[in-house]
Amino acid sequence: MAETLVVNEIYLSLQGESTFAGLPCIFIRLTACDLRCSYCDTAYAFTEGKKKTLAEVLAEVKRLATPFSNSKLKTQNLKLPLVELTGGEPLLQKNSLPLMKQLCDDGFTVLIETSGAHDISPIDSRVHRIMDLKCPSSGEVERNLFSNLAHLKATDEIKFVIGTKQDYEWAKSQITAHGLAAKCPLLFSWVHPLPPAQQNAALKKVPAGHTPISRKELVEKIIADALPVRFQIQQHKVIWPPEQRGV
Repeated sequence: MAETLVVNEIYLSLQGESTFAGLPCIFIRLTACDLRCSYCDTAYAFTEGKKKTLAEVLAEVKRLATPFSNSKLKTQNLKLPLVELTGGEPLLQKNSLPLMKQLCDDGFTVLIETSGAHDISPIDSRVHRIMDLKCPSSGEVERNLFSNLAHLKATDEIKFVIGTKQDYEWAKSQITAHGLAAKCPLLFSWVHPLPPAQQNAALKKVPAGHTPISRKELVEKIIADALPVRFQIQQHKVIWPPEQRGV
């Protein structure tokens, strides 16, 4: 029986986040997530999707990558476009693992965006794992699987999505407590307010007593505290309307 995945969408765009920001990237958005973070901007992926075989997914990736196939140009010694598995939560579907392996075997530079609530150790070692540590305002801080930290490599990245001053202090304490700066690049991502079209009743509420933090305040705190982190914004939300899909 053919291996299948439930896929929300596959599209070619620019990578909007991480140390790979700005590079062409094919996104494979898988359906389903077992978290309901307060700031989630892809709630449509909780349930929307169609079943596809791994062969169908690979064929679509190769089709989208065709314009790059005759180019001899590379950047940072990476084949373009990148390929990223995202969601939802990709690791909820076990067939995401053989898909990532096959993409690596085919020569793609492969990324995965994962919540950090699931074991990352079975992921192919060639994959760049961009793993969230959920901050308190997400409503899902208790879901962090801290055993994942032992599996991180220099090619992985840890992302903190920060929406409040309490999130900032929590993230700063985690960096110190776990020596995270020595493990891999650290990303501080500011919470972009959700437009009405992206709000969903299933999302967790920001805990009472939290104080929102602006982009400017976040950057100024990073500089004042000399944190070894990369501030990032979601570039695709600057280029296109924040609620636009497939970009």
